[in-house]
Amino acid sequence: MSRPRVVIVGAGFAGYRAARTLGRLTRGRALITLLNPTDYFLYLPLLPQVAAGVLEARRVAVSLPGTLRGVRVVLGEAGRIDLDRRTVHYRDPEDGAGTLRYDRLVLAVGSVNKLLPVPGVAEHAHGFRGLPEALYLRDHVTRQVELAATEQDPGVRAARCTFVVVGAGYTGTEVAAQTRMLTDRLARRDLPGADRPRWILLDTAPRVLPELDERLSRTADRVLRARGVDVRTGTSVKEATHDGVLLTDGTFVAARTLVWCVGVRPDPLIEAVGQPLERGRLIVDPYLQVPGRPEVLACGDAAAVPDLERPGEFTPMTAQHAWRQGRVAGENAASSLGLGRRRRAYRHRDLGFAVDLGGVRAAANPFGVPLSGPAAGAVTRGYHLAALPGNRLRVAADWLLDAVLPRQTVQLGLVRSWSVPLDTASPELARVPGGPGRPGDGAPDGDGGGTDALRTAETPAAERPATAQPTDHPAPGPVRRARPAAPAARPEPPEPAEGDS
Repeated sequence: MSRPRVVIVGAGFAGYRAARTLGRLTRGRALITLLNPTDYFLYLPLLPQVAAGVLEARRVAVSLPGTLRGVRVVLGEAGRIDLDRRTVHYRDPEDGAGTLRYDRLVLAVGSVNKLLPVPGVAEHAHGFRGLPEALYLRDHVTRQVELAATEQDPGVRAARCTFVVVGAGYTGTEVAAQTRMLTDRLARRDLPGADRPRWILLDTAPRVLPELDERLSRTADRVLRARGVDVRTGTSVKEATHDGVLLTDGTFVAARTLVWCVGVRPDPLIEAVGQPLERGRLIVDPYLQVPGRPEVLACGDAAAVPDLERPGEFTPMTAQHAWRQGRVAGENAASSLGLGRRRRAYRHRDLGFAVDLGGVRAAANPFGVPLSGPAAGAVTRGYHLAALPGNRLRVAADWLLDAVLPRQTVQLGLVRSWSVPLDTASPELARVPGGPGRPGDGAPDGDGGGTDALRTAETPAAERPATAQPTDHPAPGPVRRARPAAPAARPEPPEPAEGDS
């Protein structure tokens, strides 16, 4: 007798937890397939530490095959979901087409960078949703300080040492706080006696971390300002250009770096499912099932889950909710197959929040108790170690080494600017030469010679050819990796023998 098939699309917080829960509950009695573009689960809360050079990239990348027993991992991007035929069509990393059949489907495709209709942002800004973007940012800020050290023009030198972050939520606040420490170290090494690099954090909200308790916001604001970060609330970007950014208050900031952390939006794949949406998220019931499609569950950022603690509202798009919803989705999928406990509705209770501000600084309120300083730092790092599903010893070792040894400040040049466009449906994947959506053959080969986001040629604008483009960017207009069209199906990967993982 064949085993029931469960397909999980996406291996973020929700998808990974759903797969782990299903593997534990079914114990080989169901064929569980996890479809994901990469073979790892990315622990996003520690991504700013990758950009700041504290952690190596693989520390926050937890192997899927190595940690999910009883789950078959298929590498690929979902392109079309046929709910009537119960099939998921996908493209593998080599652009081959494939099809997965399912009896139960768990949609956990997560989210991508949120875009706003601001001129120039899609061309000149970079997001912060995946490892490629974090690695690019670390190389980029290192390169800018190193180039500034040999720059003769004071204006260009100041622009290279100016970094603008848009969005003072979790991500933007941590990126500004932690990467500021990296550029200070670089400046002490390469620019002795010069002014400190300039960091500007923008948000239209009246305070940083507007979604959190005001006490945490005040703590984060105090730490940022003490480090010299120029925090500007009630302000955002009006236009981005090659030379800098024009702010909504009329100020022009000459800069070569624009980091876009204004928030996230559901993965565009959800729109193609053809079911009712709530602001781009798939509407589900409290049991995480899609109405009228009892075989389909959705969770995480892809799902609009009713908040039973606040009737009439939906749970926010946070990692905490995604992690907990993934467990409920896994339990309910197993229950629907008669392989687990009775299904249950999703309810949550806030355990508190933690924002790592780098070094020993953090803002946290575990169980509602506000903390700051070293105590908050210890709680925050302890929480991350407990929440990590793997690599704990390696992460702890990196933290220890960073505390006692000088930070390694080198640029590897592995991720180019055109590899990480802001407008992409796949932030977890870097664009590769000749890959889907790659610029034409005439596109640049990299960032060498100081070409970066918000770059202008070294010659004055009046002397440049009318058709010249900054070598760090392809043709004008947003560059995106579109979701692939419905592929021609190929045979599904063979089912493993009983007991195989």
